[in-house]
Amino acid sequence: RRVHGGSADQIAAIKSAHRKVIALRAEFEAVKQEAYAQKKLFAPEIQRFADAIRVKIEAEARRTEDAVEKYKVAVQQRKKLYNKLQEMRGNIRVFCRTRPISAAEQAAGQYLCVTPQGEDEVVVVDPAHDNARKIFKFDKIYAPSTTQAQVFEDTRPLVTSVLDGYNVCIFAYGQTGSGKTYTMDGPDADPGINKRTLQELFRIAQERAEDYDIAITVSYLEIYNENLYDLLAEPAKGGIHAIESRLDIRQDPNGRVFVPDLVAETCTSFDDVMAVIARGAGNRATFATDMNEHSSRSHSILQICVRCANKISHTATVGKLSLVDLAGSERLDRSNAVGERLKEATFINKSLSALGDVIQSLTDKDKSHIPFRNSKLTFMLADSLGGDSKTLMFLNLNPASAHYSESVQSLQFGQRVRSVVLGPATKSGERKAGALVPALPDGTVASVPLPPRAGAADD
Repeated sequence: RRVHGGSADQIAAIKSAHRKVIALRAEFEAVKQEAYAQKKLFAPEIQRFADAIRVKIEAEARRTEDAVEKYKVAVQQRKKLYNKLQEMRGNIRVFCRTRPISAAEQAAGQYLCVTPQGEDEVVVVDPAHDNARKIFKFDKIYAPSTTQAQVFEDTRPLVTSVLDGYNVCIFAYGQTGSGKTYTMDGPDADPGINKRTLQELFRIAQERAEDYDIAITVSYLEIYNENLYDLLAEPAKGGIHAIESRLDIRQDPNGRVFVPDLVAETCTSFDDVMAVIARGAGNRATFATDMNEHSSRSHSILQICVRCANKISHTATVGKLSLVDLAGSERLDRSNAVGERLKEATFINKSLSALGDVIQSLTDKDKSHIPFRNSKLTFMLADSLGGDSKTLMFLNLNPASAHYSESVQSLQFGQRVRSVVLGPATKSGERKAGALVPALPDGTVASVPLPPRAGAADD
């Protein structure tokens, strides 16, 4: 094309640029053809490489799925073997502990009438019949010199069962002044079963946090004069024991027992639970009797609900730990209770008698009717004594000779408890996470079902 109006230099420059553009186009076409050739050459190799990666990914996915399934099986096998070991030891176990005789008792001329013999026997001598001997056998015997830490070591395995989805109940039984509170609560410097159990619960929960989402809620109940109260609720105008503060125990159509409007505090640490306990303990009824300067006049039940959802298998369980502080059993003629204290003692003994009736019924071959509903205490403990849980009773004894009759009564009760034979403990059930346990209409969480009802007369 002719260029008009330009100098010779400009024309030469334009022609030179034109030649370069043509050369670049030719070079681009050559590079493009080379790229096409390379693509055609390496396409099979790239495809083979992609196929190899896909095969490896699919194989790894299968191995991961197999590992998850094996993990599920291993977890289930560990739980099964661990809890089978606990069942072999007995789903209801009785540990007997004697406190030291006090200096005041010795000064009054009393002597030891209860003496541990080995690890599973205790000898009682009758001061009224030439020190005639009686021997009682239990799952474990603790001498007065046994430390709080040593006592807890035999309780520790049950804590794991709670996180595995089982119901566990621990309580102390014995006359007023026999050392129940020391065993269960203990001083701050040397805590008892309750605090050590809760510390272990949170230790295991922290240990499992990588594999589980764990939620822990706490409720605190009191049974006073055969009425149920929430120790964590805001007190009514008339006080914690006002008529309007009384709670009911209900049973839903599926047979599950629950307490409407019961406060359940979410706790993420041991300190959280201790704060809840301190709040509730201040509302509990305690007064002095001739048997004990600070006698508990009620039964208390600390319930810890543990929901565990496995992050890998996406299954979940719910376990419940019930720590029960029973009011002291005592003869009315020994406690010298009068007025309101006499009324309290009467209700305490009545509920403990109902507990004895339940234990007696559980020892019978025909268990078609268990009178759980005869008292608030036994009704609340139905899912801890009804055959699908693990129960530990501490039998506390006053070893002084003046308390021989009360000690023998406690020992006889302990033997009845130990003779109960329950079926294998069962978990609350492994479910897909998100369906841990059915919620009741009022938002509370149900416990496991009670045994079949024997008839309306028992309500």
